[in-house]
Amino acid sequence: MNQAPTREVLWNISNVWLMYVLFGISLVIAGYGFYRRVATWRRGLASDRFDRPKERLQRLLKHALGQRRTIREKYAAVFHSFIYTGFIVLTIATTVVAVHHDFGLPLMQGAFYLYFQSFIVDIFGALVLIGVSIALWRRLALKPQKLVYTDEAELILGTIFLIALTGFLLEGWRIAATNDPWGAWSPIGYLVALISKPMGKSALTTLHLLVWWSHAVLVFGFIAAVPYTKMIHVVTGPLNIYTSRLEPSGAALKAMDFDKLAETGEPMGVKTLAGFTWKDLADFDACTECGRCTAVCPANAVGKELSPRDIILGLRNFARSESAIRNPQSAIIGAVPATSPDALWQCTTCGACMEACPVFIEQMPKIVDMRRFLVMEEADFPDTMQEAMTSLESRQHPFRGTQATRLDWADGLKIKTIAEARQENLDAEVLFWIGCGGALIERNQKVVLATAQLLTKAGVKFAILGREEKCTGDPARRIGNEFLFEMMAKDNVETLNGYGVKKIVTSCPHCFNTFRNEYPQFGGSYEVFHHSEFLAKLVDEGKLAATMPTDKTVTFHDPCYLGRHNGVTEAPRQLVQLASRNTVEMKMNREQGFCCGGGGGMSFVDEPKDKRVNQERARQALETGADVVAVGCPFCMTMLEDGINARRGERDVKVMDVAELLWESTKGK
Repeated sequence: MNQAPTREVLWNISNVWLMYVLFGISLVIAGYGFYRRVATWRRGLASDRFDRPKERLQRLLKHALGQRRTIREKYAAVFHSFIYTGFIVLTIATTVVAVHHDFGLPLMQGAFYLYFQSFIVDIFGALVLIGVSIALWRRLALKPQKLVYTDEAELILGTIFLIALTGFLLEGWRIAATNDPWGAWSPIGYLVALISKPMGKSALTTLHLLVWWSHAVLVFGFIAAVPYTKMIHVVTGPLNIYTSRLEPSGAALKAMDFDKLAETGEPMGVKTLAGFTWKDLADFDACTECGRCTAVCPANAVGKELSPRDIILGLRNFARSESAIRNPQSAIIGAVPATSPDALWQCTTCGACMEACPVFIEQMPKIVDMRRFLVMEEADFPDTMQEAMTSLESRQHPFRGTQATRLDWADGLKIKTIAEARQENLDAEVLFWIGCGGALIERNQKVVLATAQLLTKAGVKFAILGREEKCTGDPARRIGNEFLFEMMAKDNVETLNGYGVKKIVTSCPHCFNTFRNEYPQFGGSYEVFHHSEFLAKLVDEGKLAATMPTDKTVTFHDPCYLGRHNGVTEAPRQLVQLASRNTVEMKMNREQGFCCGGGGGMSFVDEPKDKRVNQERARQALETGADVVAVGCPFCMTMLEDGINARRGERDVKVMDVAELLWESTKGK
C-alpha cells in the first residue's frame, strides 16, 4: 500500500521548547512596543472611528487585503505584491506546521501537503525573494526622489531576504539528507537539494541544524522589532484603514467647541501633540514612508517647501522623542522642521495626499489644525490672507478690491430673489446659489449667467438670494479662521432655513462642498447639486439638448472640491461630451487630478513666479493639444486662465466653464 505524501515535521530539531521560549520572548518585546504606541495614541482627543463596522470591514478587505491604492504604481505594485502575498502564504504555512506538530492534527499529508505546503509555499517564497530584490534595486540603484532613505529600510529588506533564503536552504538540505520522495513538489527546495547532495548527509544534517536555529532567531528577532521600526505599518496600516473617515474627504475638517475651549483655556487649533485626536496620532505610526503623498502634492511639485510625507514623519519622530514624552505640551509648529509656517501656508487643501495614501493617513486636516492655531491664537498668517479675512468680516466676501455687487451679473434678467418669490407666492423649488466667485468676479459672471439661462430654458423654477447671499465661509475655514467660518455658517443656515430652502444648485465646488458636508454640523441639511450635476440631470430628462456641439477639442480639469473631495467626475464630462465632438483627457484626472492652485486660501496669495501651481496645471492641459480647457469652478477659472495665458504662446486656447459650453451648444450664443 502506497504511503500518503507527508514528511517529518521539525526534522532534525530537538529541544523544541527552546523555540517556544524564544517565540514568547519576541512576543513580549513586541507587545511592549505596541503597548507604548497605543499609550501614545490614548493621549490624543476622542474620535469615533469604530461606527458602521460593515462599511469599515469592506474598506479593510478592499484596501488592506486588496491593496487597491498600492497597485496603482506598477513598479511598486509588483514587488510589494510579491512580498505581501508571499508573507501571507508563508505565515499560513508556518501556522499549519505548528497546528500539525503541537495539536496532532494531520494536516501535512496527502494532496494538501503536495499542492499547498510544498508547491504553492515554494513558489510564494520565491516571490518574496524576487520582490525584495526588486525593492533593493529600486532603493540602491534607481533611487526615486519620493522615498525616505535610511539604513533601517535596507536592513529590513535584507532581513526579509535572509529569512526567505534560509527557508529554502533548510528545505533543500532536508530533502537531500532524507531522500524525500516528494521533494520535487518543492521546486526551489529541490533545486537546492540537487546542488547540495554531494556534501553528504552528515554535513547536510549539521548545516541544517545550525541554520534552522539561526533562521528561528532571525524570525523571532524580526517579530520583536516590528513595533520599533517602520514595519509597524503591517499592523497599524490595516488598523488605520479600518478606522479611516468614511465620509467624503470634503468633510474632513472637524468643528470646534469654542465654549469648552474658553472654559479650559486650551488653545484654539493645534499647538501641541495633545491637540490631535488619537486617530491623528495613530496616523503617524501607520506611515509606510512610501512618499506617494508628497509625490502628488501640487505645492511640492512646483518646488515649494511643503511635503505631506515629511510633516507626518516629522510629527511621528517628535511624538517618539524623549522631549515630547517628558513634556507633552511642547509646541510642534516650527519645532518639527516640516511644519514651519511657510510650509503650512503653501497647502491648497486639495486632498491629493489623502487620496494617494495607501493606508488612509489624513494629512490635510492636520495642516489646517495647525493653521488654526497660527490664525486664531498667533494672528500669524500671510498679509493677503489677512486682507481676505478682513473683507469677509466687513463685506461678507473675500475679494477686497471688487466693486461689483451680488446682482450685477443678473442685470436685465427677470430673475427673482427668494424673498420676492415668497412675497408673490411663486414656487421656487431650487435656490441657485451664486457664490462670491460667481457674483463678484467679472469673468465668472458669464458662467452664472449661462447657468441661469440654461435653468430658464429647461423650465426650472428657481430663485436667488441676491443681496442676502454672503460667503459660505469656505476660505475662512481652509485658511484656519474656524471662528469666522462658524459665524458665517450659522448666519447662512439661519437665512436658508428661514426661507425653507430644501434644494440648492451652485456652480462653485467650494460652496457645494460646504453645503453638502459641513453645514449639516450647524443644522443646515439640504439637497445640494453642483451645477454640472443638475444640468446633466436636465439633459437626461430631455429638458436640455446640445444641437450645435463645437468641433474644438476640449479637455476637462477636475476641481479638487468636486472630483477628489466629493467624487463628482462624470457629470461635468457628460456635459463636455455633449457640447464637443472632440474631447481629450489630461493624464492626471478625476480623483487623481492636479490642483489649479487656488484652494486653501492660495488664490489670495501672490506666489513666486517660478513656483506657481496654476502654471504647472496649465502646462499639463496644453500638453493635450486641446483648444478649450473646461472647468467647473470659479477659482479654477481664474487660476487656469492666468496659467494658460502665461504658457500658451501663440496658440489660441480658451478656458470655459461647462455651463458656457453647454449654453453655446444649445444655440444660446
